[in-house]
Amino acid sequence: MRAFEASARHEGFSAAASELNVTPAAVGQLVRSLEEWLGTPLFHRSTSGRARLVATEIAQRALPDIRAGFDRLSLGLERLKEGSASGVLTVTVSPAFAAKWLLPRIDHFQASWPDTDVRLDTNLKLLDYAAQGIDIGVRYGAGVWPGLTAQKLMNEEIYPVCSPMLLRRRRLRTPADLAGQMLIHDVSVDSRAGFATWSTWLKQADAPDVATKRGLRINNSAAVLQAAIDGHGVALARSIMARDDVAAGRLVRLFPKIALASALAYYVVYRPECAALPRLAAFRDWLLGEASTAGSSCGEQARVQDTRE
Repeated sequence: MRAFEASARHEGFSAAASELNVTPAAVGQLVRSLEEWLGTPLFHRSTSGRARLVATEIAQRALPDIRAGFDRLSLGLERLKEGSASGVLTVTVSPAFAAKWLLPRIDHFQASWPDTDVRLDTNLKLLDYAAQGIDIGVRYGAGVWPGLTAQKLMNEEIYPVCSPMLLRRRRLRTPADLAGQMLIHDVSVDSRAGFATWSTWLKQADAPDVATKRGLRINNSAAVLQAAIDGHGVALARSIMARDDVAAGRLVRLFPKIALASALAYYVVYRPECAALPRLAAFRDWLLGEASTAGSSCGEQARVQDTRE
């Protein structure tokens, strides 16, 4: 059944074989054996074109139930392991979130759950949790992902940052002073999804005459901040990503009195049927606790900065 489902999904034996770690011939034999047992073909076969296999109508009708059965079987196996603190917890996050927020803090979780091995899957895309064996993830968005439970983890603010070295060389007292500066754009999130851009921030700052068409564009939020740290220009930063760099003095937040809240936020995301699994629940609660602590620390830093202005 696994061979049949994988072959239908990949529309070929070779890709299914790679997924199942067997040979294409072995997958083909398993599928033929299933067809012989059922007494009916499961695929229309072709010797040319991208899709060498196309599931028959009856096979297509059966596939959703078969996949649901595999998902329930995986969940059942997880529940058999519930009594044990040992095992692997698979977590998916974006590469930038891993580098700038999660990895600097992950030791805190592992100290509390030493028998749990965290497997980190860094990916910008929302994966199929059941098919890819994902337990829990952190995603940036509006909070709605079909079939998944999403709990808000952290809100976010958008603001410009630059290196202390650049600030010493350039006069940046008002947003209008950004005219002529190299602007670093974060293009890791589609602006149509509500992600704030330089144009959005400059409109909020009442500086619409600053040109935004040119500049350095980077599709990784961590790399955006590194470019700013290295003095390559002024970056439009996401507060969750920039928080530790600002606190450490590697970056300086510009114009702190201008606030722009992001329409998007960070969410803890998992399948609802897995919510009670101990390792998942422990990691979810740890994430929420870390976010709460980090938020309190950020508030204290902001108040100190305001009193110095």
